[in-house]
Amino acid sequence: MRLSTILVIAATFLISAAMCLMAARFAVTAIEDSSRTAVRDTLDQNDMVWAEVDANGLQVFLAGTAPSEAVRFKALSVAGTVVDAARVIDQMLVADSENVAPPRFSIEILRNDSGISLIGLVPAATDRDALMEEITDVADGAAASDLLESADYPQPEAWEEALEYAVDSLKLLPRAKISVDAERVLITAMVDSEAAKRQLEIDLARNAPTDIRLALDISAPRPVITPFALRFLIEDGQARFDACAADTEEARDRILTAAGRAGLAEKAECVIGLGVPSPKWGQAVEMAIDALAELGNGSLTFSDADISLIAATGTSEAQFDEVVGRLETSLPEVFALHAVLPKPEDQETIKPEFTATLSPEGLVQIRGRVASELARETVDSFAKARFTSDAVHTTARVVEGLPRDWSLRVLTGVEALSYLSNGSVMVKPDEVTVNGNTGRKDANAMISSFLSDKLGEGEQFSIDVTYKEELDPIASLPTPDECEADIAEILTERKINFEPGSSRLDAAGVAIMDDIATILKECGDIRMEIGGHTDSQGREIMNQNLSQERAQTVLNELRKRRVLTSSFTAKGYGESQPIADNDTEEGREANRRIEFRLIRPKPVEEEQTTLESLEEPREEGDDQAQQGQEDTSDEQN
Repeated sequence: MRLSTILVIAATFLISAAMCLMAARFAVTAIEDSSRTAVRDTLDQNDMVWAEVDANGLQVFLAGTAPSEAVRFKALSVAGTVVDAARVIDQMLVADSENVAPPRFSIEILRNDSGISLIGLVPAATDRDALMEEITDVADGAAASDLLESADYPQPEAWEEALEYAVDSLKLLPRAKISVDAERVLITAMVDSEAAKRQLEIDLARNAPTDIRLALDISAPRPVITPFALRFLIEDGQARFDACAADTEEARDRILTAAGRAGLAEKAECVIGLGVPSPKWGQAVEMAIDALAELGNGSLTFSDADISLIAATGTSEAQFDEVVGRLETSLPEVFALHAVLPKPEDQETIKPEFTATLSPEGLVQIRGRVASELARETVDSFAKARFTSDAVHTTARVVEGLPRDWSLRVLTGVEALSYLSNGSVMVKPDEVTVNGNTGRKDANAMISSFLSDKLGEGEQFSIDVTYKEELDPIASLPTPDECEADIAEILTERKINFEPGSSRLDAAGVAIMDDIATILKECGDIRMEIGGHTDSQGREIMNQNLSQERAQTVLNELRKRRVLTSSFTAKGYGESQPIADNDTEEGREANRRIEFRLIRPKPVEEEQTTLESLEEPREEGDDQAQQGQEDTSDEQN
């Protein structure tokens, strides 16, 4: 082979290699430029002009100083939408944060049948071990999970107080969620009934600290109403509900609007419950109320799907027939209408009567007429079962010729009387009248539903029952301040004394404790301190121990009388808080005393803004309990 041929071939390969290198370099440069430009444009569109973009081959480098960690992460995410995220190299810095605001400390306490869980962020100064120990005690054997995070920032001023209230409230709530922060405690729970809801709201509000906002979301399941009853009356132009029930909020609004058109001026309550006979309940009630309003006066009673409309005596027969006929043809299916137009009485006749009266003291007087001796014994036994044997006095007379359903009407009247705190029931052949006072807000509705069910359709009854708050066993509970004042009044007139040098009550002290226990049983769960005080005779340490023992004795006496004392504390002050001169016998006698004082939340001082100003609550009486007992037989306190 000639040398020239070899050179030509070698030159061809060299030229080809150079061209390949140039093409590869051009391709790499094009990829780098396109990647850099695309990423740069996308970052600019997202207002990240601070970011610097460079490329080296397939790798894209992000540099610059991000305003925050979140913005830095967002820049990486945005770049990853343009090129493969694996190609993005992070070389960014984050600007130093100045004057960072402390985080919002909060805890979610979740409790159910499985146990209690704590989730949230707490200050580093919070004693989490002590907190979990309290939670474990409340859980009573169930699991207690600590899922909290902590941050080293000053804790808010009211943080400890809010957290302590939340843990105390947890004892009343077997299933609940409690959200706690330094300014507010939100309690969400479900109870079994409306009565339990009212009681729980009272208990939670009673113990709430004054400087913590309390929000309650306590719900109760809708009651099952049976029979599903409603009673609406128009008398002398005045409209009112004796009972109102609806299956939905829409139906309730529809019913109340119709009642307003019929002349109802006062605000009425309509219970939303379960057990409605038809989803068209609201429509049927609205139509019936409009019909009664057109008649002008009368009563309207729904008992499930049965409707009883009783017009007022003297209503025009022509108007009655037209209104009732229109209503009958318009009512939804299922509902059955029974309409009555009472006939005027041509002459007065003596009607048999039966009366049962309940006095405010609980005494029941039964008089009037019964159908037989057996009926009288039945009524007497029934009344004694509903009330008490000693409270019932029966003077009813056996009379022949009474209506066939007289005994049923009499027993129904006695049963209706049991819904009252005091009042009377009168039974006549054509009407049952219930009058009196009650401590139950729903008494009218319950009596109306009961009478409608027992007497049957078309029967007339009248209810005039007044709710009085002082008769309500829940609403009439005294306030904590009233409880403190009542006990102070007792101790002003009579003094709790002990045997000399001892913590044993004297004979008079037992009777005083009985009276104080009676007051506290009506007060419910309140926080109270029992303070013991002595005079200055004897050594100070001995007086301190003796006052502590006497305060504890009073607390133990209350427990023996079944007073709820879980929120009570006993503390001995010794001779440190005299109220009179210890140089006289009268002064020393005054200084030897027991005091009952409400434990109120300490006011938050405005200047206390640092973590060091919020000290852990001290267990009252710990110092006294650790002191040794010494002989006190020669001291006369």
